[in-house]
Amino acid sequence: MTDKSEQQLVISAIGQDRKGLVSQLSSAIVDNGANILDSRMTILGGEFAILILVTAAWNSLAKLEQQLPSLGQELGLTLISKRTTATLHTEAAIPYHVEVVAIDQPGIVKQIAGFFSDQGINIYDLNTVGYQAAHTGTPLFSISMTINVPAELSLSELRERFFSLCDQQNIDGIIEPIK
Repeated sequence: MTDKSEQQLVISAIGQDRKGLVSQLSSAIVDNGANILDSRMTILGGEFAILILVTAAWNSLAKLEQQLPSLGQELGLTLISKRTTATLHTEAAIPYHVEVVAIDQPGIVKQIAGFFSDQGINIYDLNTVGYQAAHTGTPLFSISMTINVPAELSLSELRERFFSLCDQQNIDGIIEPIK
């Protein structure tokens, strides 16, 4: 939880993967008086990628921002930062979890993201992974996402349209409320 005098900064980092990057990056953040509120990290190919939301007093964030170029050079990372503010969710929405699995083919993310966009639904979190089926070696693709369904939207109609899309595209999908 942040107090009103604290500000927020989003840091994006990408670079060749190696041991110790998360430790070194988080140490630099803490050493500058900032606190990590939220983060997402992954390895894509041989590249390390992370998004971090930090909070601190304005002067601590300014100090951290000044050190980012040299920190990036020291760690072999491309660092980008942007000041942000806490999101205020004024729209009543219900969080839902969506899972999709299909034979890997170009355009799956576009189709699913486009479907939810057309319904006026915001995607809050999205993860994808390509892999091979255990026994057949068939290339498969999986999407896991959290969406925020506006309260005024008919959930039964949304489910019906979603499952219809899945049937048309030969995709396995589930949509369920987050508990």
